[in-house]
Amino acid sequence: MNIFDYHDATKHHYHRSAKSLGYMDWANQPEPFRYFQGRPPIHLPLLEKDPEADYFDLYLRENNTHKPFLLENIAGFLELSLGLSAWKSVPGSRWSLRINPSSGNLHPTEAHLILPSINSIDSGVYHYNPFLHALEPRAVFSGNLWEKIEGHFQAEGFMIALSSIFWRESWKYGERAFRYCNHDAGHALAGLSFSGNLFGWKVICLTALSDDNIETLLGFDKTHWHHMEKEHPEFACYVFASSKNLEQQNVSEDILKDFSELEFFGIPNRLSQDHYHWKNIESANMASKKPLTPPVQISFDDKPLLQNAHSKLPAAKIIRQRRSALGFDSEGSVGFDQFLAMLDKTFPRNNVAPFDTQLSFPRVHLLLFVHNVQGLNQGLYFFFRNTVDKDTLQSATRLDFLWKPVEQDFPLYLLEEGNFRRKAARVSCYQEIAGESAFSMGMIAKFRDPVEKNPYLYRHLFWETGMIGQVLYLEAEAHGFRGTGIGCFFDDAVHDILGFSDNQFQSLYHFTIGKYFEDRRLNTLPPYYHIEHNRAGGD
Repeated sequence: MNIFDYHDATKHHYHRSAKSLGYMDWANQPEPFRYFQGRPPIHLPLLEKDPEADYFDLYLRENNTHKPFLLENIAGFLELSLGLSAWKSVPGSRWSLRINPSSGNLHPTEAHLILPSINSIDSGVYHYNPFLHALEPRAVFSGNLWEKIEGHFQAEGFMIALSSIFWRESWKYGERAFRYCNHDAGHALAGLSFSGNLFGWKVICLTALSDDNIETLLGFDKTHWHHMEKEHPEFACYVFASSKNLEQQNVSEDILKDFSELEFFGIPNRLSQDHYHWKNIESANMASKKPLTPPVQISFDDKPLLQNAHSKLPAAKIIRQRRSALGFDSEGSVGFDQFLAMLDKTFPRNNVAPFDTQLSFPRVHLLLFVHNVQGLNQGLYFFFRNTVDKDTLQSATRLDFLWKPVEQDFPLYLLEEGNFRRKAARVSCYQEIAGESAFSMGMIAKFRDPVEKNPYLYRHLFWETGMIGQVLYLEAEAHGFRGTGIGCFFDDAVHDILGFSDNQFQSLYHFTIGKYFEDRRLNTLPPYYHIEHNRAGGD
């Protein structure tokens, strides 16, 4: 199976959905947190005070003061990117929410750090456990190895890598889960970039590395994984001061050799007693495996952010209060300036979070179903995140589209006026949230040519959509609204709306934003109340 076969097989259609069990196997619901057992965890301090940064400082780097690479600052970086955001409960049930969103709140994404000797901890490889807000030791190494790493990058900092446990998603979503795991990795990458920015740090993807290289760095090839519960490497990053430049996107053979000789310890906990083996996911993972590639420096636009809409919320509060909306008020509207500001933040720029991670050139654009935006007629719109694809995409769409510019020097175009509420909901698996919001969208990626040339870019495209989704989540919160990512949609029905006749472009993710309803039946508890409760001797 090649990656195109997987993509076609996992499309939802009006008459047929992608394969899943068709029921919820509650007896084998995966444990929500991964533990590496065998060594005592290193408990991290929680932030006593959030970084002082306002709304625009989420994105801009010049106003954020560089914090030293101390354990308490790395702990804060993790807390504001991958930590818990709250607990929700109803009588008889309780579950956690996290800073980084996930399809079905299943959280397949895990984080591992490679740290120098800081405070009282040894230099080594650590797994981040968000439930404990702790580092779980996996390997220790000498200061000489860290000196090699820091010398290689020519910048003080540390490394962080993300991995995915496919079973966590496939338990519920079946063979389409591989897509969702990559969405989630993209959400988490944007979260790392935003959080790092508040500490005066920049996160750069080491895009030259192969998946095998990352496995070596993290000791995955030496770990005894339970059946179907292996962690699969996604990407590794270097975190360093925003004022510095990073020339390297790889790790030297000498450093990789040193890691291959380390002893790794820690036994991963078992997540489920039984599993269903989705062979398509295994095939897709192999088909999109990342080889070692030459480093590529990516340059974006330098145009300033739109200043026509501002949020009074501090940056950290925006991050902490991010939630997925469960329902929308169809009468709720978004202001025109707010709408433009949200779209503008998804446009990649040099030295602006989160897209300056050097992940890839932008290939994903936005098809917009505008339902209730003040000063804008209802209709179908299109927003380009790069201008290179404009002519090719326009020529691939319906001949009767207007392609009328909405705003001067802003890449937003009206395609067709009209009420698209029902159609937006219908193509999003009949989900009302896509039609009752202020606006919803499909993320349209340049697909066939890049993926045919480099199949691993299939994953990159989904990471990119996840990063866009994280921006939109935070933008919605910043302006008093709420967003929701939608992974269930009828792929080719979306393509039919645009008039696509082949797979040159594909819809990979949906998203919706509007005035939300709170579910008053749910109780909310602080994110780390369980730690304080346990330390106080509670049940």
